[in-house]
Amino acid sequence: MFCDPGDVVAFETRDAFDGQIDRLGSDDDVLSVDLTRVHPLTGPVFVNGAAPGDLLEVEILSIDAADSGYTLQVPGFGFLRQYLPDLPFLARWSFAHAVATCERLPGVRILGAPFPGTIGVAPSRELLAAVNAREHSALDQGGAVLLPDPTSAVPRDQTIASEAWRTIPPRETGGNIDIRHLQPGTSVFVPVFVEGALLSIGDVHFAQGDAEACGTAIEMRSTIHVRVNLERGAAARRGLRNVALRRVGAERGDRGATAGDFFATTGIPVTSQGENRSEDLTLAATNALLNMIEHLVDLGWTQQQAYIICSVAVDLKISAAVDVPNMLVSAFLPLDIFEA
Repeated sequence: MFCDPGDVVAFETRDAFDGQIDRLGSDDDVLSVDLTRVHPLTGPVFVNGAAPGDLLEVEILSIDAADSGYTLQVPGFGFLRQYLPDLPFLARWSFAHAVATCERLPGVRILGAPFPGTIGVAPSRELLAAVNAREHSALDQGGAVLLPDPTSAVPRDQTIASEAWRTIPPRETGGNIDIRHLQPGTSVFVPVFVEGALLSIGDVHFAQGDAEACGTAIEMRSTIHVRVNLERGAAARRGLRNVALRRVGAERGDRGATAGDFFATTGIPVTSQGENRSEDLTLAATNALLNMIEHLVDLGWTQQQAYIICSVAVDLKISAAVDVPNMLVSAFLPLDIFEA
């Protein structure tokens, strides 16, 4: 599919486990789920005129939710996988009036706040090779890493699937960022690495807490409408290598905003030398803050001024703590601190 900058595109997305949960009847059935089918994506969409070094803006306009969803606890996965019983658990949710309820969690009501868990573009050949090398190295050092696996891959071409990335972690191209604040009214900015950008979206959640601690949110099918825009050469000019978010026009108290309008940078645990330190939250937080300081410097502040602004106004959020090897930390800057 093709689109032009400024176009509105509708993505019909499957749930994160690609329809497998519909056939499950008990907790034990969770053990039969094929995890190689996780994160079926809709796309890619070729954005006419997009070129390496551009910055792609994807504005979330609306998300039409299904009428039900689910949350799984999968043995061996999740942030607390070493501390809690290694038992499967299946929670089915029903949606009504923008609220989710679950018979297995009586009295619990979760307010709907839908967002795409996975959104991103294609890597260049050079970035593909560099990331594969660093993730192999992280695995060799004992890190939790899911290497390329042709099983259930789309497309099935072995020459592609044997080196293509798994969708589990976020990377420079976006991917499985799981930032719950990416709700309608918010834009995500992703550096472009190949002609056409090749935008894909999937893994839409009805609701999620920061970090997605057990490894799944309230997963669902959806139709998501986005507007695609392009900033020519902006990523290259500003040296951007990570995803950022912006929301303007939000009402105070919105669940998806820190203080109404915001700009947010992100960080993953990769050093400036390209070393991938598996599940290193400190490094991810450091990179999120450094990216925020660079953003503020771009706005005209000195590094010292920017550091002070970060200390007094910026909120660090653990957006994703389970997407091995790359935990993702977001730095949220409320825009109402600046005079109009």
